[in-house]
Amino acid sequence: MRAIRVHQFGGPEVLTLDEVPNPVAGPGEVVIRNYAAGVNPVDAYIRAGTYARLPPLPCVPGWDGAGVVQSVGADLHRIRTGERVYFSGTTVGRGLGAYSQVVTCYEHQVHPLPAALSFAQGAAIGVPYATAHRALFHCANTKPGETVLVHGGSGGVGVAAIQLAVAHGCTVIATAGSEEGLKLVLAQGAHHAVRHGQTDTGEEVLRLTGGRGVDVIVEMLANLNLDRDLGLVALGGRITIVGNRGRIEIDPRQAMSKESRIIGVLLWNAGDAELMEMHQLMGPQFAEGVLKPVVGKGFTMAQAGTAHEAVFESGARGKVVIDLA
Repeated sequence: MRAIRVHQFGGPEVLTLDEVPNPVAGPGEVVIRNYAAGVNPVDAYIRAGTYARLPPLPCVPGWDGAGVVQSVGADLHRIRTGERVYFSGTTVGRGLGAYSQVVTCYEHQVHPLPAALSFAQGAAIGVPYATAHRALFHCANTKPGETVLVHGGSGGVGVAAIQLAVAHGCTVIATAGSEEGLKLVLAQGAHHAVRHGQTDTGEEVLRLTGGRGVDVIVEMLANLNLDRDLGLVALGGRITIVGNRGRIEIDPRQAMSKESRIIGVLLWNAGDAELMEMHQLMGPQFAEGVLKPVVGKGFTMAQAGTAHEAVFESGARGKVVIDLA
């Protein structure tokens, strides 16, 4: 089989397309013929060698994918051979992440892929939807009827957050950086779309809430927006930080005056049971079309380096995916 591997940490050019042996299912494991891999920022951080937890080299990056089950361990019964599935995470110690045509996963990492969703859409579920779900419900305790600002709504996590919040009965304001992005967030169910990066972005958000502010902010770029976010929340508002690329100075008095909370979100802090529960809760919503992943740019295996560059480009519109067919 073919796999995209990292032999030394560095820029996108270190991603190489190699032939590697097919894995075999061990106890408690599922072998999947993988047809698509989702590209997440964490994949690029690991490739660059800047992430806090680095695997031994050579390694195959990637966390999310979708395909067809080839075989299962004799002790497993929930997943069946021939079933269409998506997965989030692979077995530890084999060096085979989602950027490979065949992967091994633990059973709790594998979930049914509804017939209406493509493999590319399945590869767009794992990290984005679990991160958005954790930010909204585990960290911010978002309630139906509250107003949610998704600050950066056109990327993978942003799309997931909009869909989840709308399905939960929230009023959603989403920002995007382009006209195409604004159209995209409205198509996902956002009640209002606001262009971010403008001098009047915050004023528009406050106008839309009648000056009250929003109850919850899902923030994708805290190093640019956090101080302004503190001025946009309502009394008791919560700001969940999903993404950040640097330091920022804030005025704590803004948090004091509204008794607001800043909450960091890191999916890797979720245990196996919590991750399994999140995907079980979302499963019927994917099957019914309430949640529908949006695939943006697609790349071949030979274009993996370009895919890693694309995941950081401004004006994101959906999930970046690598075709492994």
